Amino acid sequence: MTRGRNRFNLMWMIAGLFFLMAACGGETVPPSPPKEGVPKPVAKKAEPVAVAEKKEPGKKQEAAYQYSPAGKPDPFKPFIQLTPVRELTRTAPLTPLQKYDLSQLKLVAIIASREGNVAMVEDSAGKGYFVKKGTEIGKNDGKVTKILKDRVIIEELYPEKNEVTIFLHKIEEGGES
Repeated sequence: MTRGRNRFNLMWMIAGLFFLMAACGGETVPPSPPKEGVPKPVAKKAEPVAVAEKKEPGKKQEAAYQYSPAGKPDPFKPFIQLTPVRELTRTAPLTPLQKYDLSQLKLVAIIASREGNVAMVEDSAGKGYFVKKGTEIGKNDGKVTKILKDRVIIEELYPEKNEVTIFLHKIEEGGES
């Protein structure tokens, strides 16, 4: 394996050497010394001519170009507007319920009491959590606002204010749903 690799590297080095030799071979041949008796041509100095001073009759003189940013996009601003990143102002650690998306939670029970209804939600692993009005839930700063006899209503604040309802799945006769 090493012998084949060495042969491959040697071929590349030879190819690179030929390339460099070909690139350096473009030198011009120095002129031969002048023959005796032939007069040397004398170069005349050309007078520099200012192009702006030349005026031809019948042509309008064009003004110098000036950039106008009107109606053009700013080249220093991004073309794509990115969604703002949510700044975490919370100092307390997240509860287990705040680590789940609401679609990952299932409402399994609602308990009615005088102090207020309490609901039980279950995560995808089957672990249950009790929630009541005011419990923070979900990744998008959700908070339980109402617990009714067949559903839990959660108000999310991020990315915009949104109301999400989780319905209680009733167990049918003859088995679980």
